[in-house]
Amino acid sequence: MPNNPIIDTDEKRLRESVCIDTKRIFDSCVSKDCLEDLRVAFSPVNQRLIDDAVTIKTRDCTLAECSIDVEEVAFNRGFYNVDITFFFKILFDTYSNPVSAPQTAVGYCSFNKRCILFGGDGDVRVFSSNQSEELTNIPVASQYINPVAKVQAVDPVVLSTDVLARNECPIPRTLSFPQSILSSNDEGGFGGNADKAVVVTLGLFSIIQMERDTQILINACDYCIPERECSCTTSSPCDAFQSIDFPVDDFFPADRDALFQTN
Repeated sequence: MPNNPIIDTDEKRLRESVCIDTKRIFDSCVSKDCLEDLRVAFSPVNQRLIDDAVTIKTRDCTLAECSIDVEEVAFNRGFYNVDITFFFKILFDTYSNPVSAPQTAVGYCSFNKRCILFGGDGDVRVFSSNQSEELTNIPVASQYINPVAKVQAVDPVVLSTDVLARNECPIPRTLSFPQSILSSNDEGGFGGNADKAVVVTLGLFSIIQMERDTQILINACDYCIPERECSCTTSSPCDAFQSIDFPVDDFFPADRDALFQTN
């Protein structure tokens, strides 16, 4: 049977190897942390809502910011300390009396975590060109190929919320927040007199990775040219709505046995 020239061409293209510059994950870990009794910091306006409330309920908690610092471990070449600070934004519904409508108080808390991951060795320096820097006649600064820590986390689960009197809370207030959080606070920072303190316990899931720039040889087939045309529909909103499938799963959720079988 004669050889098919199309198949031969595809096999040749599959055997082609190219070198790419990308990030390689040298080490990673999964973390499941129970963050107990985190003191929540409020602005003066939000603190007054907390002090005047007879009932406080936690509405929502989101991961607002994450600060990461990487430092080489002494006498253990290739390993690095990863210091992580998570900053959480928490919304509380405060009730000044049992029949009043709730008012929203916004608070922030933080949690520090450290782990040691392998990041490999690399003491070379990297120089790269940049068109904007060439236009402004600014020399390009070199950079060391240091490993980069990446943190992936979902919004935490609020496990408990406790309201304590000021003299019952020995936990110090955290006042150090990144500029992005301070800028979003229109009430002039955190702190001030407080009659009540709020502490929360959160459950946090995260994945921490140590990456480094590296060159890898891979098998290549072809350039990844998109095959689907861009949709430029001008249909009415009702026509677009009619094309959406009915969300059956939202109305009829799977039972417990089917859920575990799926997972």
